[in-house]
Amino acid sequence: MKAYIYDSLDSALIGELRKDGRASISYLAQALKVSRATVQNRLDRLVSSGAILGFTVRVRAEVEQQVVRAIMMIEVTGKSTSQVVQKIRGIPELVKLHTTNGAWDLVAEIQTTSLAEFDRVLRQVREVDGILNSETSLLLSSM
Repeated sequence: MKAYIYDSLDSALIGELRKDGRASISYLAQALKVSRATVQNRLDRLVSSGAILGFTVRVRAEVEQQVVRAIMMIEVTGKSTSQVVQKIRGIPELVKLHTTNGAWDLVAEIQTTSLAEFDRVLRQVREVDGILNSETSLLLSSM
């Protein structure tokens, strides 16, 4: 992965892609007031540098009614954060994992297809050596 210096055009391109990840090169060029070749080159560099990790789809909450989503705050013992992260990163139901400051060391976003599966994931995370405490809140709706 090559070092790449990002500028305002890169930020604008990423912003447009956040709005519509399927936007055509022609549309992006017109929206950004640059040539299609410029958009393609910038997009290629953003992907190859790792700034853009991939493209995904956003789905309305009503479409995924069977999904149980939650945020879990995790407190780890001592300096075991990297070991805990390594252990829980492989749990597929943890769709996002963040380090944070304050009373909690990690914040995990959990997504399962049932409450039984959700309960299993909670127990799996809480059994990891190095996790001292956790607090979980179900996400009821998104705005």
